[in-house]
Amino acid sequence: MFLSVFDMFKIGIGPSSSHTMGPMVAAGRFLDLLRAQPFRVAGLRASLHGSLAFTGVGHATDRAVILGLEGFLPESYDADAAEAALTRIREERLVRPAGLPPLRFDPATDLRFDYGPALPGHANGLILRATDAQGDVLVEETYYSIGGGFVLTAAELARGRSADEGPPVPYPFDSAESMLRMARESGLSIAQMKRANELTRRDAASLDRGLARIWEVMNACIERGLSTEGILPGGLKVRRRAAAIHRSLLAERGLNLTAPHTINDWMSAYAMAVNEENASGGQVVTAPTNGAAGVVPAVIRYWLDHVPGATASRVGEFLLTAAAIGGLIKYNASISGAECGCQAEVGSASAMAAAGLCAVMGGTPMQVENAAEIALEHHLGMTCDPVKGLVQVPCIERNGLGAIKAVSAASLALRGDGTHFVPLDAAIETMRQTGQDMHEKYKETSLGGLAVNVPNC
Repeated sequence: MFLSVFDMFKIGIGPSSSHTMGPMVAAGRFLDLLRAQPFRVAGLRASLHGSLAFTGVGHATDRAVILGLEGFLPESYDADAAEAALTRIREERLVRPAGLPPLRFDPATDLRFDYGPALPGHANGLILRATDAQGDVLVEETYYSIGGGFVLTAAELARGRSADEGPPVPYPFDSAESMLRMARESGLSIAQMKRANELTRRDAASLDRGLARIWEVMNACIERGLSTEGILPGGLKVRRRAAAIHRSLLAERGLNLTAPHTINDWMSAYAMAVNEENASGGQVVTAPTNGAAGVVPAVIRYWLDHVPGATASRVGEFLLTAAAIGGLIKYNASISGAECGCQAEVGSASAMAAAGLCAVMGGTPMQVENAAEIALEHHLGMTCDPVKGLVQVPCIERNGLGAIKAVSAASLALRGDGTHFVPLDAAIETMRQTGQDMHEKYKETSLGGLAVNVPNC
């Protein structure tokens, strides 16, 4: 099994990897499909299903589909150009993607939210259709946004297409057990094995540049969040808090009376800064999703800023280790809140961050696996119940607590020798089963939990 570090950590836009980035990517794939057709297409239609319908407005899914059909992609997204395009599309009722003629598309009538049963393949489904001049459907494709910005067609999902396409890798671990066995046999760390696998797809220089770019975007997101104030969009009137918390922490720095637990506030400020940026539609890195994007960068920043001996030269090792753990969770369970609740998003992110921190602090592969297990175990059962369908409450604070748990998990693991009672594989399988049993109203539909028990207007 191979899932690239650049699949786990994608540069994109907020507020959601599965509800914003995924649908935009799906629309781009549909345009590619149309460009390969021999006949002339005149119009487009789209329908959103399951969680994409129930929380689509709050997650900007409608905007993502409209802009995706115009030709926008997450990795090259330009906010000013997007706003101008949305205004023009609503006025003209046309999209103008490159390589195709202008296509009829009226967002008011051609983009439909279907609040009936979800499509059979996944909770996040959308159907895109192309029509002729008379309005008859010429091409239809069903896409599933399966979390973290990953998109599969219905056919790809049905045949179980994995990310394991390309040349064979030297360390094809598909479970924590096989990962630890390969580490013992090779004498390599998890990051070293992951790096060797990555080098079957790209050269060392491009791998290192890509890892540096991931951290550059993560850290820039933290900095923007720590310096920006105001009210988050969407109608809940949630105030940004990271900047004020950061100012307060800076003012207290060096005071002899500062409580030791204040370090938790630093971690929370870093994480909340990222997720406030995400909630505003800013540039973030999926880690492994947008809703959980603050955990990994917050723990890296905590390590760099507050742990003696930390060095930026080892951030790549952190990211490679974290990606290895995230890949196991995605392959054997899910990183989608619409599929398994927030345990699959913040829980996965916390496990990834715990593993990365443990690794750069000298942990053995067994200790790294233990750190990931501790973090994931103590997120099991966590629901996804965003108020008003927005990635704000409880999502922003939840990232801060996920970072704190990750650091605690890594610290506990480093205090032991790596032997422990519950294997990471068991925790991952438990998360999958718990998600399967979880009621749909607790899986990113905003039909249960906090979403219905606090005023949201």
